[in-house]
Amino acid sequence: MEFKFKTTTLLDTKYLAKAFSDTLTDDGLFVTLTGDIGAGKTQFIRYVLENLQVDKKVTSPSFVILNEYKTKRFPVYHFDLYRLEEKGLKSVVSELREYSKTGYLTFVEWAEFGQDEIPSEALKINVEYDNDDIDVRWFNFSSSDNIDNKFIENLSKKIGIKK
Repeated sequence: MEFKFKTTTLLDTKYLAKAFSDTLTDDGLFVTLTGDIGAGKTQFIRYVLENLQVDKKVTSPSFVILNEYKTKRFPVYHFDLYRLEEKGLKSVVSELREYSKTGYLTFVEWAEFGQDEIPSEALKINVEYDNDDIDVRWFNFSSSDNIDNKFIENLSKKIGIKK
């Protein structure tokens, strides 16, 4: 299952993040984010965590690889695999596997660098610039897993996309 959501402003991204966080269940979710540098992956995560009332400053884990946050509902893990090479990836494989289980909200930016270590049942978000307008972003949600398909269905209903 998949759907696309177009944003033209940060308020649109904030709206999408609010709908996303409101759709989450207490089981959490494993989410991969791919897309161009500067397209809005970290900003989306920042808004989701703001809606989950994380009171700590949300930053990109580009240089530290992993940031951890606490919410009242579940722990949140935010990975950034951009700077990892094969050796570095091996150092975080156990965390990627552990935090893909129920009860965590895990975001993995630059998941394409995770090779075969990313669970196939992850909710996938690809953020891309519009070909005609640099201010437009497309958030493409997809999944091949039934649980994540249900999440996508509920999210698309929440933001008013009809299937």
